[in-house]
Amino acid sequence: MKTRTSKFLLFVTALALTALACQASFETSPEGLVITLEALATQASSSPGTPGGATATPRPDVTPQPPLPSGDGGVQPPSELLTQQEALIQLYERVSPGVVALLVAGEQGLVGSGSGFVLDKEGHIVTNFHVVEGATQVQVNFPSGIKVRGTVIGEDRDSDLAIVKVDVAPEELVPLPLGDSGQLQVGQLVIAIGNPFGLNGTMTTGIVSSLGRTLSSLNLSPTGGAFSAGDIIQTDAAINPGKSGGPLLNLNGEVVGINRAIRTETSTADGSPANSGIGFAVSVNILKRVAPSLIANGFYEYPYLGVATYPELPLELMEELGRTRSFGALVTNVVAGSPAEAAGIQPGDLLLAIDGIEIRSFGDMIAYLFTEKAPGETVVFEVLRNGEEIEVPLVLGKRP
Repeated sequence: MKTRTSKFLLFVTALALTALACQASFETSPEGLVITLEALATQASSSPGTPGGATATPRPDVTPQPPLPSGDGGVQPPSELLTQQEALIQLYERVSPGVVALLVAGEQGLVGSGSGFVLDKEGHIVTNFHVVEGATQVQVNFPSGIKVRGTVIGEDRDSDLAIVKVDVAPEELVPLPLGDSGQLQVGQLVIAIGNPFGLNGTMTTGIVSSLGRTLSSLNLSPTGGAFSAGDIIQTDAAINPGKSGGPLLNLNGEVVGINRAIRTETSTADGSPANSGIGFAVSVNILKRVAPSLIANGFYEYPYLGVATYPELPLELMEELGRTRSFGALVTNVVAGSPAEAAGIQPGDLLLAIDGIEIRSFGDMIAYLFTEKAPGETVVFEVLRNGEEIEVPLVLGKRP
């Protein structure tokens, strides 16, 4: 009996020491694990028939730790990320029914594809001019499964916009609300939706990288070069071939731009240009100005100056002109017979302001003319000429 009792005491002692060791080792572990080990120690020390009425060593106070997350989704992101995630999900569900895919055929068959969005309940679809250029047939596919043929009724080569008309019941159309691109700020979150590489309904996110950019227009000037397209939004939201013509949206689900182009030096395996994080969109404020005329007349007339300028002022010329900042648009050429020539603008003039608004770059001037002025209206330039600042009124013409 002594041998059996001694073995039992040794067993209990070892078990108690083990429990204490476990308690010391895991006291800062998650509470569920501590509770389990603590229960084992208590059970061993108070089991009926334990010789000597052995008791467990009191356990030090332990600060409760949060339990590990359960297996229903893993670690949850911070609440602010959940809020943004939910906002994006809801935005997509609300907006995507109004984003369409366009398949374009020409005389040689299928020539390309692109994106667009519903402008109104009358069946007007906005897209890029370059998406439908030369089209003999345009097919418009809706996320609802509806597929119809569309007719190009308006073209704008200067800003690369077009209007396609479809015959679809109003209740099947989901027009997208138009925002105010004039309120955009660099760093603002934006969303692009479209059909890159035929992958319909693709959504990407990014920020406004810059504002007031210029691109070459698809409209050629009388001198043979391309006119400039202004008020362009730069974004790093992924834009790839097939996404042209789709909407660039703010977090309210309002269209702030129409995706137009990317700048890249890389390409995919099939030779298509690959996104490099530098994308461009036509501002929605230009669309709001242009669309009514495209629908009613099939075209839009842009104001015309008839000058060529440096994109920005070089340091050498700044020093020559005594300027400390590279603001202004330096005129390099004046087109014969143009409104600028009629107003007396000369090569070498530095355009400092237009209608009292400072011209920091050529892009600023073009953006103002595109979004605020029309042919026949008069603008007043502040001009630096031969060291003297003068005012020059100019009556705007129509772009050829």
